[in-house]
Amino acid sequence: MRARLLDVPSGCRRWLRALGLRWKIAALLAVGCSLVAVTIGVLIHEARVRQVSDAARKSAVEQLVRVRQIYEITGRLDSDKVGEADARIDCPATPQELRGAALDGRRTTYLDLTGADPAVWAARPVGSGHVLTVRQSLAAEQAELEELDAQLIASVTGVVALAAVGGALLASRLSKELRTAAETARRISAGDLDARIGPAGPPGSRDEVAELSSAVDTMAASLQRRLEAEQRFTADVAHELRTPLTGLHTAAELLPAGRPTELVRDRVAALRTLTEDLLEVARLDADREEARLEVHALGPLVASITERSGVTARVVGAEPPRAEAAGADVPGADVPGADVPGADGTAGRPGAVLVRTDARRLERILTNLLVNARRHGSGPITVTVSGTSVTVRDQDGPGYPPTLLREGPRRFVTGTPERGQGTGLGLTIAFGQARVIGAEVALSNPGPAGAAAVVTLPPA
Repeated sequence: MRARLLDVPSGCRRWLRALGLRWKIAALLAVGCSLVAVTIGVLIHEARVRQVSDAARKSAVEQLVRVRQIYEITGRLDSDKVGEADARIDCPATPQELRGAALDGRRTTYLDLTGADPAVWAARPVGSGHVLTVRQSLAAEQAELEELDAQLIASVTGVVALAAVGGALLASRLSKELRTAAETARRISAGDLDARIGPAGPPGSRDEVAELSSAVDTMAASLQRRLEAEQRFTADVAHELRTPLTGLHTAAELLPAGRPTELVRDRVAALRTLTEDLLEVARLDADREEARLEVHALGPLVASITERSGVTARVVGAEPPRAEAAGADVPGADVPGADVPGADGTAGRPGAVLVRTDARRLERILTNLLVNARRHGSGPITVTVSGTSVTVRDQDGPGYPPTLLREGPRRFVTGTPERGQGTGLGLTIAFGQARVIGAEVALSNPGPAGAAAVVTLPPA
């Protein structure tokens, strides 16, 4: 039982945390207004009760004085002369505390507004050991108080409802502006550097939300300028290197054969590759790339790309199931040469998975992933085609570093030292080209060792 009671506050806290800012503000205003309204209502009720009580006690005492005077003159209680009061000598219904006070020689009153028969009593001693009492009914006053309480409850309920609605309306603007700021920040984080929040609130207002919006817009503009400057620098450096590298490559080809010449040609080729990669990254950053999407049979296309990459890898699932093996009756299956065509000449048997992609860009993606697996991984490399997904995995390598899995690839950052040397551009280009063709690249460490990159293509 105690455990269930302890769970109630924690459940309330979870419920409050789940509420949006707008509803929290509305609830806070409603609770605050309800406390104020209830306090005012209680004060009004208590003031009216005191007013009714004082008037009833005064009236009862006045009636008691008149009844006593008549009793002392006539020696009896004449109902025609005591008015509406119920005057009696030694009434058995007299409250005991009232009777005791009267026998002690005090004139006192007794008030009951909460019972089934509300009344006010006044008593005093008469004669030897007798008590004269006067009783007045307070049924009308009790009904008046109940009506007042009902009106107060209705008023409090109305005030709380208006406060909740007003709080929700007032908080809706704040919530909307904050959500706009959050959505803009997410767009900027996703790469939309032109996203801006813009002016928030009425013209000329400088509240906290307006300051937040201005700060986010200023940050986005500064970030955009820095990134554009970096992109221009990368493109300019790559362009300036192309001409001397072309001359250097030509001069290296004219050198006499030998080991030194091979080393020079190898370094020149590496520099040319780096320059081309930099130019490609610059084009991807500037969103100048346009894909030529065509329908291709994925399995044969992946097999041919793997073969041309120069990386030794085993391809799994590149061949589509034969129609007769699956028991399907595919039109054209019996016609010689009735293969599934691709725009680049690739073809597969009937039943091959078709994707809409740019074959050249897909080759760039898979080649970079294969080279990355050979350079940084260990053990055999497998390329698995499953549906519209292609997985490139090495079996025994150290895997991707946690920073790369968490933040994605960054240029000129290769991760941990055990992953070997490199420029960090291969994965950057693979991710950039994937965005151009509408594909997705996901990196993981499936374990117990090795790394996997999954490329998911849009279906045809």
